[in-house]
Amino acid sequence: MGKGEETRLAVLDEAARVARVVGLGGLTIGTLAERTALSKSGLFGHFKSKESLQLQVLEHARARFVDLVVRPALAAPRGEPRLRVLFDGWLRWQSAPGGCLFVTAAAEFHHQSGAVRDEVVRGERDMLDMVTTMFRAGVADGAFRQDTDPDQAACEFNGVLLAFHQAFHLLEDERAESRARRALDDLLARVRT
Repeated sequence: MGKGEETRLAVLDEAARVARVVGLGGLTIGTLAERTALSKSGLFGHFKSKESLQLQVLEHARARFVDLVVRPALAAPRGEPRLRVLFDGWLRWQSAPGGCLFVTAAAEFHHQSGAVRDEVVRGERDMLDMVTTMFRAGVADGAFRQDTDPDQAACEFNGVLLAFHQAFHLLEDERAESRARRALDDLLARVRT
């Protein structure tokens, strides 16, 4: 990796941290220049536009999510163990200062049109599809009941994570994590054979 690519990745790390707090709309090349001690013109050379910056931040954050949350889950046995590892990693991801960039972006862009919204939607669908596939594999392996609806289970799994995000960040509920874990336990008990 060359120095330019290292710089770009460091800037994207910082941009993702900033966007978790101020949203993608609040993220500017000027803000990043101040926070990274790089010139605006140098950053503009990397990103060309605010929309390009937003899209690259989403792509970078998704790659980090895969590395930190998804890969460890895929290393776990299929079925309940895999879903629990995924859930644990996802809770850690959402517990970072500012919360989950994807939750923030979904709230920020849900009524807008354009490439950034399209990328947010694609990412959310991909994540739901991944969780659905994990439930489907549990059914196929006999770990989950045959009458389990993988789409519904994935929707509930996602709902627990969204409720955790709100309770933890907005409501500052000290019981947010224990409640999320209890909800996951209830979901898995319902689908377990």
